[in-house]
Amino acid sequence: MVRAGLTAERVTIAGAELADEVGLDQVTMSQVARRLGVKDASLYTHVRSLEDLRGRIALLAADEKTIRIAEATAGRAGKDALFAFANSWREYARKHPGRYMATQTPIQIDPELAATAPGPRRAVELTYGMLRGYGLAEPDLTDAVRLLRSTFHGFVALEAAGGFAHKRSPQQSWIRALDALHTLLEHWPPSREGDSS
Repeated sequence: MVRAGLTAERVTIAGAELADEVGLDQVTMSQVARRLGVKDASLYTHVRSLEDLRGRIALLAADEKTIRIAEATAGRAGKDALFAFANSWREYARKHPGRYMATQTPIQIDPELAATAPGPRRAVELTYGMLRGYGLAEPDLTDAVRLLRSTFHGFVALEAAGGFAHKRSPQQSWIRALDALHTLLEHWPPSREGDSS
């Protein structure tokens, strides 16, 4: 158990690793302290509270996930970019379930930390950039971003919970879902702004 060199970053990484093992909602400051071999009070020198720690985990995860997506989609456009983007999203969620959940959970994040964190901002840029490749502009861009996020998150959350019991493999359904999204994005319906239906 290492005590020397404790930093906010080390506390965050320890919390993120624990979240992947036991689930984000099961992480406590006491567990993180035990993992680092320190007393609970030592953590509060580096993070203010459990909520602060969760916010830091969310920012760490957003940065990690965005880096993977950026690497996967570099030089790609259209369907290739969509598939690379989606597969990176799903792979990150599967490998780091606790961290991933932090990016999908409403958490009060320190505004100063959020302002300097590149992950969330880069995620928006990557997503909108990919969708502009389909010729979309506002307000369709925002609607398409919400559709992708709903589809990706819904799929990985159901998959993680064992929600796909049918004999057809989830991978086959995933590919078909991405094919369908690609077709929809290529043939995005005209805006019906002002229509309340």
